[in-house]
Amino acid sequence: MGETFYITTPIYYPNDKLHIGHSYTTVAADALARYKRLRGFDVMYLTGTDEHGQKIQTRAKEANQPPIEFLNDIIAWIKDLWTRLDISYDDFIRTTEERHKSVVAKLFDRLVKQGDIYLGTYEGWYCTPCESFWNERDLVSGKCPDCGRDVSFVKEESYFFRMSKYVDRLLQYYDEHPDFILPESRKAEMVNNFIKPGLQDLCVSRTSFDWGIHVPEHPEHVVYVWLDALTNYITAIGYDSPDENEREKFERYWPADVHFVGKDIMRFHVIYWPIILMALGLPLPKRVYGHGFFMMKDGKMSKSKGNVIDPKLLINRYGSDAIRYFLLREIPFGQDGVFTPEALVQRLNFDLANDLGNLVHRTAAMLHRFAGGVVPQKSAYDPVDEALVGLANAVVNDFATHMDEMQFSVALTDVWRLVRQTNKYIDETAPWALNKAQNTDRLNTVLYTMVGAIRIIAVLLLPAIPRAAAAIVEQYSFKPAETTWDSLFDYEAFAAGQTVEQGQPLFPRLEVEKEIEELMNLTHVGSAIAPSVEPQGEAPKQPTETASSREETSMIDIDTFHQVELRVGLIEAADKVEKADKLLRLQVNLGEETRQIVSGIAAFYQPQDLVGKKIIVVANLKPAKLRGVESQGMLLAASHGDAVHVIEAPADMPPGAVVS
Repeated sequence: MGETFYITTPIYYPNDKLHIGHSYTTVAADALARYKRLRGFDVMYLTGTDEHGQKIQTRAKEANQPPIEFLNDIIAWIKDLWTRLDISYDDFIRTTEERHKSVVAKLFDRLVKQGDIYLGTYEGWYCTPCESFWNERDLVSGKCPDCGRDVSFVKEESYFFRMSKYVDRLLQYYDEHPDFILPESRKAEMVNNFIKPGLQDLCVSRTSFDWGIHVPEHPEHVVYVWLDALTNYITAIGYDSPDENEREKFERYWPADVHFVGKDIMRFHVIYWPIILMALGLPLPKRVYGHGFFMMKDGKMSKSKGNVIDPKLLINRYGSDAIRYFLLREIPFGQDGVFTPEALVQRLNFDLANDLGNLVHRTAAMLHRFAGGVVPQKSAYDPVDEALVGLANAVVNDFATHMDEMQFSVALTDVWRLVRQTNKYIDETAPWALNKAQNTDRLNTVLYTMVGAIRIIAVLLLPAIPRAAAAIVEQYSFKPAETTWDSLFDYEAFAAGQTVEQGQPLFPRLEVEKEIEELMNLTHVGSAIAPSVEPQGEAPKQPTETASSREETSMIDIDTFHQVELRVGLIEAADKVEKADKLLRLQVNLGEETRQIVSGIAAFYQPQDLVGKKIIVVANLKPAKLRGVESQGMLLAASHGDAVHVIEAPADMPPGAVVS
């Protein structure tokens, strides 16, 4: 077997169904697990549920069910969600399983006997929804600092873990392992907010409820959530198991390569969990990655707020690949982001339908039109072919770097560099013109080169959108040896002569306004669509521009630039917008479709003067309404003083050609 890679999600608390934020963590972990398998690693991918505690007991009582029956229904719903999202976990741990409970009881007893856990009395503030104890100094306006809800003063006999005993060792570990806490910015937060003020001993048992693992020596005590929940990462792979095969699994996979967690539970995973492992004499995980939140416009998704999104509704409408792509691509991993219907529809339309889907479909169509549906043999490369091959090699290396760094959004941006450049390559080489000129050798080389890029794109997309990627592999008849990781470093690692199915487009283009309205109904969220920009009285004053402000706003990185999609458009019709002296309405042919674009250039051009011009269009701009007329893009124009000139594309560039 190959080198191991052990990755975990947090185990989710199943007091209710999960939302899109939970899916975000699980999809990210799945993409990394699939990527590592593609690279030849022996992967163990663990997820599961944290099923004990006061909240579960209360919810089960409200439902008039025993806790385990209440849980079984929710767990079935969660597993069905992971099936629909194509989550390829290797194990699903439930903390109500005997393999977990028996080990927790034994290690609790061991920690008591070695003096790391002692019996005392807890007196302080408790947040039931978060199942967290807080000191007075931690509260924010008298409320829980995590969720903002009321806390209650609690006094009860409890067991405590001597956290303070291990603080110096923990800080030393931080210093010696700078990659342990990721993103790196979270390390200072942990040290300054939780360790430097004085790390308190951790309460690890409760007596006010009984749904949980009971302490062997004092069964009136229930093991408290974090000592119970965190140890799932080792019990699931056989730690202290009576089964020799399970113990061998633990020796093989521990320590974990990375724990994925939300930033709100970071401190439990980089402070309490390492200290528990130190007390047990076990190695610490190599990395803990605290990602950001997928939020709504009114803040973090929360079951209590009612602002959550049921991921199954989105999957039913758009398919698992579309939702996986959106979750991975929309937000740089580690940062917060806001869910809006517009963002989802635009990702699906521009990235998946226009770019990827169009590339795969048009290539297959041209193979059928010009080569009988069979990939032809190539001749010698021209410089334009060699440039695409060179880009493909660079993209594979960049993709690997960013996936290893768990920068999923950037890795997908890498792939889309190749997707968009291949579309541009098709426009530049014009296979239709080569066919018309009966330049068969050159045509065959171009078609082969197009298929070569699609092969590499499909393999790179297997971790992110596995169904669509597998569909491309099947459609193009790529053999298993042609879809391995190593094969990506040889552009010609596939044989000509295979038959390509013409097929249907992978991702249908969506009607923007219809989908946004439907999403608002499905998710119960408001729209962020750009409002009408027609003037209403005096325009607001603009801030004074300074040299420093120009520098701050004008500098962008290459990844940001690659997000702008510029295409050649042919103006086929133009007229004035009624009751809007400055606006012209243009019908612009972008090759595969015609868009309506509204532009404020009526003072500089007559409609008839624009018809037939080839212009440059920003094709992935959010639709907006100007004087009630929808504009589906923006044309580029230069201005100086009172003069405005529309920027024109070269006459020999076809509509839809990519500008980069």
